[in-house]
Amino acid sequence: MTVPTDRPADVQAAVLAFVEARTKTSWDPGADIFAAGGLSSLFAMELVVHLEKTFGISIGGADMRLENFRTVDSMVGLVTRLGGDTRA
Repeated sequence: MTVPTDRPADVQAAVLAFVEARTKTSWDPGADIFAAGGLSSLFAMELVVHLEKTFGISIGGADMRLENFRTVDSMVGLVTRLGGDTRA
């Protein structure tokens, strides 16, 4: 099941739930999860796969920058931008 990308609050909730489940830590959506927790590049790849599967998007090229994955808010922005407007 994919989560609609046109509702940023839903995207944020889904991304936050995944990050918190994997890190076993509560995060502020604006917190740099890599700087604060010393997370690995392997975790970054897990994020990419999770975002692609959950939101039905494809992340590649210039979007594969760590800056797009540092915070939940930056991931929400990436997903929203790549998902486009899915409203009819």
